[in-house]
Amino acid sequence: MIDKLKVSRVVNADASKCHALVADVESYASWVSDLREVSVDARDEEGRATEATFRVVAMGRSATYSLLYDYSDSPKLIRWELASGDIIKRLDGSYTFDGVVDDSNQTEVTYELAIELAIPLPGFVKRRAEGRIGHAALDDFQSEVEK
Repeated sequence: MIDKLKVSRVVNADASKCHALVADVESYASWVSDLREVSVDARDEEGRATEATFRVVAMGRSATYSLLYDYSDSPKLIRWELASGDIIKRLDGSYTFDGVVDDSNQTEVTYELAIELAIPLPGFVKRRAEGRIGHAALDDFQSEVEK
């Protein structure tokens, strides 16, 4: 079963700074809580990661997966989809950046994710995992972008 997550938050940073942080895939290991390793496997002509491999450790489990990045709607949106994964069958998502009209130094950031694991998990474990993913997606992001 595919689980979907969508969370939004206004952060104190302009949209270009938010976009730059998400586009800097190599920096993720320094600010995403459960991420242990990241390597960029391919880049586009602008030097942005188009394929990257990640290793995460959460709740006593480890997973490795590769994502393909799509910048065709940048700087408003960065998308990714799963290229391969050891225990993950689907991991497709995006970050959307909408400047707040009343304040050019604030951005509404929306994180969306569709995830399907290759192994079954009890409902309470899935809910706990969704909470951790949402935390990394926005809490860790906000802490880093507002530095």
